[in-house]
Amino acid sequence: MAEDPSKIALRKQALRRRSLISPDQRKAFAEHLAAEGLRLARARPGVKCVSAYWPIRDEADTFPLLRTLADAGFATALPVVRAGQPLLFRAWSPGDSLVQAAYGLSEPEAEKASVEPDVLFVPLAAFDRRGHRIGYGQGHFDATLERLRETRLVLAVGVAFSCQEIPEVPDEDHDQKLDFVITEDELLAFG
Repeated sequence: MAEDPSKIALRKQALRRRSLISPDQRKAFAEHLAAEGLRLARARPGVKCVSAYWPIRDEADTFPLLRTLADAGFATALPVVRAGQPLLFRAWSPGDSLVQAAYGLSEPEAEKASVEPDVLFVPLAAFDRRGHRIGYGQGHFDATLERLRETRLVLAVGVAFSCQEIPEVPDEDHDQKLDFVITEDELLAFG
């Protein structure tokens, strides 16, 4: 399926804006994300496992979030990309080693146990105030959220800088909505 050309243009524009974020702003947001993410995980009854992405390029740093969640007693996990399939999640805690994978990603070693997260902190290129996101064009998180949501309630939290907000994402039937977006300025909730 060919990607909507408007999504490609919106992604490029949002990623260009994100690339201009200063190191100090990035550090402050990472600390804010850790505190806000822990609050969200604690507020949801029954949460045992939380996943986040390992940042690439100039994505928001999720390491402080993962460390904070692990220190608070949550099991933590990272996604593993499998071509043409929903993501797999493997257990990972701060201090565990990572291996290099496709797309420049770092993933837990293959020996780590597969887990099913209750809360997913999701990377994105752009988002709107309806809870829609533009990812990186491969559909991994949409397919994963669809699969997980078929059997249970999972919380999807987008992680972005406010400059990545756009007026409206051109959403399609297969796109999965986010429950929240955390930026350096606010927590957006989508009912």
